[in-house]
Amino acid sequence: LLGLALIIAGLPIAARADQDVSAAFGNTIVSTYPDKQTAFLWLKADGAYTGSSRRRTAMSGHWDLKGDKICFKQKEPFPAPITYCLDLSSGSPEKGWSAKAVTGEQIRVTIVKGLVHR
Repeated sequence: LLGLALIIAGLPIAARADQDVSAAFGNTIVSTYPDKQTAFLWLKADGAYTGSSRRRTAMSGHWDLKGDKICFKQKEPFPAPITYCLDLSSGSPEKGWSAKAVTGEQIRVTIVKGLVHR
């Protein structure tokens, strides 16, 4: 769960949840941490996601839009006991933005064209 929360802590999917989130499909959501490590997240239109934490732990689960939030329920590497929701009411998918990870760290989040794996 911590790895998932670290990745999605500032997801720049859309400025508002009622907007089309398809810009994230087929692209990579990259979270860059103060130590310069990066985490990756890939959304699918069917509500599934896969990801790789900054420690390169693979993860997957389901996402859903609820108002101005995108919510995630992790299934792998273990089923998370909670749903993590992220407010999408600010930020810009085109330019990226700063966000706060679940750990309190400031991260920089961007959407990179294509499916990036590092």
